[in-house]
Amino acid sequence: MRRVPPSERPISPSDQAVAGGVAVPHHKGHRARLRQRFLQAGPDSLADYELLELVLFLAIPRRDVKPLAKDLLTRFGSLAGVLGADIPALSAVDGLSETAAVALKTVHAAAVRVTREAVSDAPVLSGWQALNDYVRTALAHEKREQFRVLFLDRKNRLIVDEAMATGTIDRVAVYPREVVRRALELDASAVILVHNHPSGDPRPSKGDIAMTRMVSDACDKLDITVHDHLVVGRSGNASFKTLGLL
Repeated sequence: MRRVPPSERPISPSDQAVAGGVAVPHHKGHRARLRQRFLQAGPDSLADYELLELVLFLAIPRRDVKPLAKDLLTRFGSLAGVLGADIPALSAVDGLSETAAVALKTVHAAAVRVTREAVSDAPVLSGWQALNDYVRTALAHEKREQFRVLFLDRKNRLIVDEAMATGTIDRVAVYPREVVRRALELDASAVILVHNHPSGDPRPSKGDIAMTRMVSDACDKLDITVHDHLVVGRSGNASFKTLGLL
């Protein structure tokens, strides 16, 4: 049996109001009221599904999108989960067009850039919370493991953040010589290693620990400092340095 998308579901009597003896859908005027609340009381006055509604308004001009917003949150677990989902996953949701999926991903891309700017504007080691916010925004909801390296100059300012490898749901191949080679090309004095766990659990595995030691040993030989290795999960980040593993 075909699942009926939110846009085709009938409006029940409980979802209607009566104006002049004529049944009026409950969402009539809802968009204007929601925008006004956002403008007057600010975004903190809105629930997560209402923030999603505001984004969806831009891509879906003539439809009640509240059921769709709530369906997205149920499916992906959180606002961050919705924005972090990839285009194919979003497009598979009934009632969500590719245009709407692109609108959601645009918000996510903007959030990643904003958090990256906070990391780029000051020495990374003096803005550790900003760094943690950035890597979580960028990687917490990736479906495959991704290994990234933040290359830093002599003042510990970010030169570039590069994805060195992308793997499967539970592993990624990392080559220490490639990290060292790229650091030399960029004249980087230090690096911060970052990778994500799609399982959501940021605790380092034995493989993570062994790989980090190999990268650290290779860097040490050329006076390149490995400041930390951050493992990103949906429940938070794990720091090798904090855990005493580096």
